[in-house]
Amino acid sequence: MKILVTGGAGFIGSNFVRYMLEKYPGYRVVNLDLLTYAGNLENLAGIESQGSYRFVRGDIGNEALLQDLFSEGLDAVVNFAAESHVDRSIEDPAHFLKTNVLGTQALLEAVRRHGAPRFLQVSTDEVYGSLGAEGRFTEASHLAPNSPYSASKAAADLLVRAYGKTYGLPVLVTRCSNNYGPYQFPEKLIPLFITNALADVPLPVYGDGLYVRDWIHVQDHCTALDRVLHHGEPGETYNVGGDEERTNLEITDIILHALDKPASLIRHVKDRPGHDRRYAIDSGKIRGRLGWRPQTSFQDGIHRTIRWYIDNEPWWRKIKSGEYRSYYERMYGDR
Repeated sequence: MKILVTGGAGFIGSNFVRYMLEKYPGYRVVNLDLLTYAGNLENLAGIESQGSYRFVRGDIGNEALLQDLFSEGLDAVVNFAAESHVDRSIEDPAHFLKTNVLGTQALLEAVRRHGAPRFLQVSTDEVYGSLGAEGRFTEASHLAPNSPYSASKAAADLLVRAYGKTYGLPVLVTRCSNNYGPYQFPEKLIPLFITNALADVPLPVYGDGLYVRDWIHVQDHCTALDRVLHHGEPGETYNVGGDEERTNLEITDIILHALDKPASLIRHVKDRPGHDRRYAIDSGKIRGRLGWRPQTSFQDGIHRTIRWYIDNEPWWRKIKSGEYRSYYERMYGDR
């Protein structure tokens, strides 16, 4: 099987590339990534020389490049390529629309013209908007995005659906809850707070810190994508969740306790606009139809993740400089 993975140098994409090459040594993986700020080839260190793996630097919106890649023959496309940080989408919505919507449309056009037996769109539970204190998102939940990021992902999901209905493309969509684990860019909550705590820098908690997310270890997400890619029904959407709801303050306390750091490092900052209060995923469909289950408890996964960032300090120290430092000051400096 030959798979085109787009955005395979990012956090989830690089974990998926590693997972697939290890589980399926006979597969070939082509990784297409533009290497924007969150794309990092160091995430894939050690596999560059494998004959079953090839990296191509480029934009998913580049039609000529896609034509060349698809002309080689592909068995599947897994689309991770996306701008994914809510705060950045508030700063620059147009950039998110270009990558997440028009980029996905370019990929779908390439599949329509050149063919691929499977197209898997990796999406997010954020397309559903915000939940109250009760209930969970199902695949039948209305799309109600509240940020430019989630709106761009919802638009991409609808394009995928439309190409499946109109052109008969073999499309699949997954919508996953919050991921955590190794190689996550330190702008997201867990790696940001781990690395800040390790450096004795304040942890910027939005608002009251009681925003709730359903957390899943990235390795469990990869196993779900594997199951959907190989056994999912074309045209279907599958929610993927870890059944591990935590508030941001709970996460913060766990990290500080694990690192033996004081609560005085917590700094409540001005909330971001349109902040969704709670997400929770009902993953009964993928469990019942495809037999998938998450294997990593949050308690185990978060401590393994903390240990990874301790053991890989050069990786995150290098990232948390330059452009990242300017971004960090814009986001949190005046709050």
